[in-house]
Amino acid sequence: MLLRFLTAGESHGPALTVIVEGLPAGLAVDFDQVRRDLLRRRGGYGRGGRMKIESDPVEVLGGIRFGKTLGSPVSMVIRNLDHANWTSVMAVEGEPTEERSVTSPRPGHADLAGALKYGTHDARDILERSSARETTARTAAGALARQFLAALGVEITSATVAVGEDPGCIIPDDRFDDLLALPDDAPFRCLDEACVQRMTAAVEQARRNRDSVGGAFQVLVRSAPVGLGSHVHWDRKLDGMLGQAVMSIPAVKAVSIGDGVEGSYRQGSRHHDQIDYIGAEGRFARPTNRAGGIEGGISNGEMIRVTGYLKPLSTLPKPLPSTDLATKERSGAAVERTDTIPIVAAGVVGEAMVGLVLAGECLRKFGGDSMTEVIRNQAAYRDALRSF
Repeated sequence: MLLRFLTAGESHGPALTVIVEGLPAGLAVDFDQVRRDLLRRRGGYGRGGRMKIESDPVEVLGGIRFGKTLGSPVSMVIRNLDHANWTSVMAVEGEPTEERSVTSPRPGHADLAGALKYGTHDARDILERSSARETTARTAAGALARQFLAALGVEITSATVAVGEDPGCIIPDDRFDDLLALPDDAPFRCLDEACVQRMTAAVEQARRNRDSVGGAFQVLVRSAPVGLGSHVHWDRKLDGMLGQAVMSIPAVKAVSIGDGVEGSYRQGSRHHDQIDYIGAEGRFARPTNRAGGIEGGISNGEMIRVTGYLKPLSTLPKPLPSTDLATKERSGAAVERTDTIPIVAAGVVGEAMVGLVLAGECLRKFGGDSMTEVIRNQAAYRDALRSF
């Protein structure tokens, strides 16, 4: 991989850290935008109490000088402000105690499978890392990737398209700018007010029932270059890479590219996008975009659409029955601080993951150790496409 990142840290540990390797030298970094993306990850209707505690201040430890990347790995740290209340529970040294131990695994969470895999009767060893808190570090890494893509003219945003059993809403390609204009404190990233009202009602019903609820978010990418990804190997297909990246977000259990789900019910004549040629612009185009901007594992120049389907969160205020890891006796599942649904946050993390994949593929396509070189190579590629 030409662009890769590695995160470390636990939910209630001292901090989360992330190293991003592969960014070219000379990328101007807007730290206000990094902080904005981290703030957006904390927002949305249906979030829980921890978002009022953590402010997610980010500190750069290396790889950036005078506001620009050096070409060396970028290292960032995000302190967990709530760690002050967990110092004895998350101590690095000393003997383990039963303080805040978790022995009743939550159905649907990594608790039981992780405890069996790693041989522990305290599922806190598992849940501290499997927690979605880790996505804070991914969001910081993705903010850098998005700024790299912006320098190439590529824009990314997200929308909430469904909550609960509601059929959801569709975001037309021509509403991209409207999505960008949504205020950061919008309860749902959705342009359909009737849909927002239905989403709100679904969240409130789950809250009243002391339950959680699932939903779907969509990541949209405008002006992605033609030719990212490849058909030649399974692990170079762009839709495969995006699917893995979005599926890795906690609670995401399904991913769709374009009308991937809907297309499975259609005949081909009603699904595939016809191909036109716009002579004045010197490019091929499609009047529809059911393929979601990717054909044969390769970006085709249309808007890329990736939908992530979020299951209901596993921590329930009214816990499901479980079985104690140590005693094997019936018990109620553990209860940790949780959300009713983090759907807006999931969309922001989705933007980060999609951005990291696309940034890596742009580097593979255009190459270059500096931004000057990457942009020059991109311009040459565009000229070649116009003369195709």
